[in-house]
Amino acid sequence: MSLFQPTGVELRGKDFLSLSDFSPAEIDYLINLAMELKDLQRKGEPHHFLRGKVLAMIFEKNSTRTRVSFETGIYQLGGQGLFLSSRDLQLGRGETIYDTARVLSRYVQGIMIRTFSHEQVEELAEAADVPVINGLTDLLHPCQVLADLMTIKEKKGRLEGIKVAYIGDGNNVANSLINGCTKMNMEIRVATPLGYEPDANVVEAAKENAGNVILTQDVEEAAKGVDVLYTDVWASMGQEEEQAERQKAFAEYQINSNVLSLAKKDAIVMHCLPAHRGEEITAEVIDGPQSVVFDEAENRLHAQKAIMASIM
Repeated sequence: MSLFQPTGVELRGKDFLSLSDFSPAEIDYLINLAMELKDLQRKGEPHHFLRGKVLAMIFEKNSTRTRVSFETGIYQLGGQGLFLSSRDLQLGRGETIYDTARVLSRYVQGIMIRTFSHEQVEELAEAADVPVINGLTDLLHPCQVLADLMTIKEKKGRLEGIKVAYIGDGNNVANSLINGCTKMNMEIRVATPLGYEPDANVVEAAKENAGNVILTQDVEEAAKGVDVLYTDVWASMGQEEEQAERQKAFAEYQINSNVLSLAKKDAIVMHCLPAHRGEEITAEVIDGPQSVVFDEAENRLHAQKAIMASIM
């Protein structure tokens, strides 16, 4: 196996901030590379494409999947990951993003950041001399959705023409699903309560690019005849004070057996985790035979390895 990138695909040195920055050919390349890396890992074959390279991992938001998958992934690629919380960096004491980026660029070959402000990630990428990966912001979660697209392709054999229904909060996952699905010529339906819609700029940009985006407040309208049902928690990290209010607003926005029955018979169920069983999804569905949530979680590792191997 090699990291040969086909004509029209050149990712070395490129930041990974949003799927909207990537062409369909580039996204397809990353998905296929992730599948190859997954196969090599399962066969126990070494694939140390990043031997001797170091990834700085900045965490201002806690994580299970992001930290473990990136740290494991860079190790499997022959490199090393450095976990850096805000307590470990001078960022926590007022050093600027610009200075932090310039200094880290002298030490490491890539930077992953999981934080609140998307503008902060853009500023970091602008100042850094090494590739920057968006591990999550309040606006976008592109690493998750690349893994989601990989999972859908594994289970359905294709992406083009697949219909996805996202039910719940119009959060960073919903925004990145809109980016990713519309890039890959998929239909994305997003059902949210009034006032909890996905980012208007993300939706408008996707529609301008001829993306098939349907926004609705009707769960049944979203779920009818789709290939994929997807949901996320009602209150994301940093929204804990809104939990009671959100539970009322989202009470009808649950993936359960009734909603599942509206989708295609072979529909798959996805959730980026962590899940609150009994809220956004029932235990019966998330633990049922159509759920692929743990395959999806595993694919975070392989998708992120493809990103790191390609850009670093």
